[in-house]
Amino acid sequence: MPEREPGRRARKLGGTTETVRLRPNGDEGVFYWRTGIETGFLEEVERMTDLLYVMDSYVKEFDAAVVEQVEGGVVLDRTAFYPGGGGQPYDTGTLSDGATTWPVTAVKKVDGRLIHFITGDLPAVGAMVRGALDWERRYALMRTHTAMHILCGVVFRDYGAQVTGGNMDPLQGRMDFEFETMRHELVDAIEAAVNVEVAAAHPVRVRILPREEAFQIPDLIRTKINLLPPGISEVRTVELVGLDLQADGGTHVANTSEVGRIRITDYKSKGKINKRIYLELD
Repeated sequence: MPEREPGRRARKLGGTTETVRLRPNGDEGVFYWRTGIETGFLEEVERMTDLLYVMDSYVKEFDAAVVEQVEGGVVLDRTAFYPGGGGQPYDTGTLSDGATTWPVTAVKKVDGRLIHFITGDLPAVGAMVRGALDWERRYALMRTHTAMHILCGVVFRDYGAQVTGGNMDPLQGRMDFEFETMRHELVDAIEAAVNVEVAAAHPVRVRILPREEAFQIPDLIRTKINLLPPGISEVRTVELVGLDLQADGGTHVANTSEVGRIRITDYKSKGKINKRIYLELD
């Protein structure tokens, strides 16, 4: 693998263009992000990791340099591994230097660093490795995450109910909404409506917005963007064009048609104004 100098200092990335990519930039450095666990808001982090998934969820493999060893894992100068957040689990896969392959068993943010947890002797600082995602698992999570945004968009559009929580695994998830009551007929209607939106093939658009611009968008205000801490100047948004717009830090498919059929498998009450919907993908 060719040697590559890791980035050293953060440079600011502004604007709202959809073609923006986060890339290594030699000694000028790269732009580093940390995504909020539940909010999807973005914070600048003075660490040496260029997060490729922020603007491109389809990076399956990548080359990177080891910049730090920690107990049980390494920090890389760039990665496509999603560390989990907003209900989406972390990615798994492998790191390899050509002679040794390390299973990546977890990826987590710890004290502002994104750590790839691996088994065995750690690669040395400065070593070049190739990262490879468990793509079948990652793509299933991308489909699931987008399916949950479809559900959010339909429920708010048709019933005015906001989401209060959620969680997911590959090809299945659950979401809580501010419903007072829920009946079988209502659930059937929601299932039919979300599959109409899957078939409508909405493009999925990811953008980075300045804080001031994001605060002017009503759809972001309703998703509690007002909880954004004062020090955060930019927000990552995921838009299902024509259906849903949210501040979000996770990975998604490029078009709702990739989600496939959504089945609502169960529902239950979790409180007076809190009803849970369970979904699965074919």
